[in-house]
Amino acid sequence: MMTRLFEGVVRWDAMVLAAAATLLVAYVGARLARRLAASGLRAVVRGTLTPSSPLFRAPLRLVASGVFLLLVGLLLFPAFQLAGLRPRTGIPLRTLAAWTFASGLRIVLIVLVAYALIRVTALLVRRFEHDVSAGTGRDAVERGKRARTLGGVINKVAQAVIITIAALMILREFQLDIAPVLTGAGILGLAVGFGAQTLVRDIISGFFLILEDQVREGDAVAINGIAGTVESLNLRTIVLRDIEGTVHIFPNGAITTLANRSKDFAYYVIDVAIAYREDPDRVAEVLRTAAEELQSDPRFGPFILEPLEVLGVDSFTDWAVTMKIRLKTVPLKQWEVGRELRRRIRKAFDEHGIDVPYPARPPAGETTTRPISSPRETPAFPSAPSTPEQS
Repeated sequence: MMTRLFEGVVRWDAMVLAAAATLLVAYVGARLARRLAASGLRAVVRGTLTPSSPLFRAPLRLVASGVFLLLVGLLLFPAFQLAGLRPRTGIPLRTLAAWTFASGLRIVLIVLVAYALIRVTALLVRRFEHDVSAGTGRDAVERGKRARTLGGVINKVAQAVIITIAALMILREFQLDIAPVLTGAGILGLAVGFGAQTLVRDIISGFFLILEDQVREGDAVAINGIAGTVESLNLRTIVLRDIEGTVHIFPNGAITTLANRSKDFAYYVIDVAIAYREDPDRVAEVLRTAAEELQSDPRFGPFILEPLEVLGVDSFTDWAVTMKIRLKTVPLKQWEVGRELRRRIRKAFDEHGIDVPYPARPPAGETTTRPISSPRETPAFPSAPSTPEQS
């Protein structure tokens, strides 16, 4: 049998040495391939499977066995030639050496360039995240979240593109026909383009939604007429929870109107109704005093950005004069500050004898009318404009 595999004299010691060296190299290569495959598989499953799971270990065994057999088949007969034997079959050492110093070096260069491009992209993304999130305060934290979201997307897309191109170039160096792969990819891309137009639109809309900082997690917003708090913001969807606890999920491409009540600052607006006999200038002074006391309160003062604005007399009704005021606060604190402001205004009106009128209603069967306002009857303070917490 040895005469069919080798020409000339067969030295057993040389054959055993060559076989042992080949098996050792194949084993080391298989172990390295298994580790690389395990790292890639962990990145894909992300904790879904444990390393001891058969579904996790079976692909790794398959990769390791395949690499081991491939290396043995490629290196065994060239190893016999290095040991002084003359095998009749297998890849000649001259052919393997020529391929190694031609296509082999090009493959190594492709791998190094692809790795360098991935690292450079990661460094540029990290620099982008650092520059965007520079500074201190709540804005810096929010900018950092937005930068990390976009950076993660850019990193994943760049890695997928670079690895795909590098894999196709390596397959070509192995003299494999990549035309069917490119054709299949083109057909698949065309099918995805026709069948996933909505998905692509949602992803593009979500990307610009995050890039332009239109909305952030925790914001109080109204999307397509539904008010609530943003619980999650993704590339494809935005998750909103309303005041009743109901979760609404909107595809980003289906958002037609978006009103953000938490962008940079907020206003709490109050319509104050006073009797016709009251002096609007005096009432305005009482309102400003109540707001100044509120702003000096250490509990509410940090949330107030500017002094109270008395916009003036806004309307006349059959039974009252309406004055409009507003207070500028930090986002999401306008309702808490506004409720306290209403309480203080109500007490200030009592202290200064300012009446809050209400329409008189005669008893059943009585045809006479009562006065529009009674000086010291218990007033009814107007309700506030609806807010996301009250709607």
